[in-house]
Amino acid sequence: MIAARLGRYDTVGQDLVNHSVNDILVQGARPLFFMDYIAAARLDAEQVAAIVGGVATACKAVGCALLGGETAEMPGVYQPDAFDLAGTIVGVVERAYLLPRPSIGPGDALLALPSSGLHTNGYSLARRIAESQPDSYDARPDVLGGQRVGEALLAVHRPYLAEVAALRAACDLKGLAHITGGGLFDNLPRVLPHGVGAVVRRSSWSVPPILQWLVEVGNVAELEAYHVFNMGLGMLAIVAASDVDAALHAVPVASLVGELVAGEGVLLQ
Repeated sequence: MIAARLGRYDTVGQDLVNHSVNDILVQGARPLFFMDYIAAARLDAEQVAAIVGGVATACKAVGCALLGGETAEMPGVYQPDAFDLAGTIVGVVERAYLLPRPSIGPGDALLALPSSGLHTNGYSLARRIAESQPDSYDARPDVLGGQRVGEALLAVHRPYLAEVAALRAACDLKGLAHITGGGLFDNLPRVLPHGVGAVVRRSSWSVPPILQWLVEVGNVAELEAYHVFNMGLGMLAIVAASDVDAALHAVPVASLVGELVAGEGVLLQ
């Protein structure tokens, strides 16, 4: 909806592919091929070309074949100017390298790979906040350094294929959590065994400016913010405490943000 409002369609296809790549990375898989689907009340050739161009760009960047896709024109089903974009990704992983590993346990370290912004979650709340402001998506708040809010909201969802490959080469990667819908509180516990929780330290990473702005302007409570937004934590990686130095050397953009403990759930400190 923001892409349509701004008339910019080159980012959403990249978002779709990169989100899908990151989702299968959590199982330890690398991408093989991708297929897309675009539907609208009326298909616009230039719009579709921009969207598919973004899909192709992202697939090429991660070495994933774009096999094809489907377009559908369904007046009466979709609102004018609205479109639906979906995709399917297939990857492969040797059974012995499936994630998460059974050795995950208290004392393991939690590393974060930074996000580039909202990625692909929290846009219902973000739209509500942005559209409540006088200049809406054209606003240029100081925290964004002159960038328009709309441009910041369309920042492309980062793929983590290269970083995860580097981590796996440098140490024993035990698990990954892609911080998407449900945020930190819902996604990290999914990869933790029963009886294992996590402590995450707020001051150990930087929150992207667009997320700072949304939380402040929207007066979003902390619990809600960490459920709806990734808050700068794009992907969390679990490694043994003894592997932290090697992991941070292999992936300099990563940061140590916490550790696993006996218990359940996620505690922010």
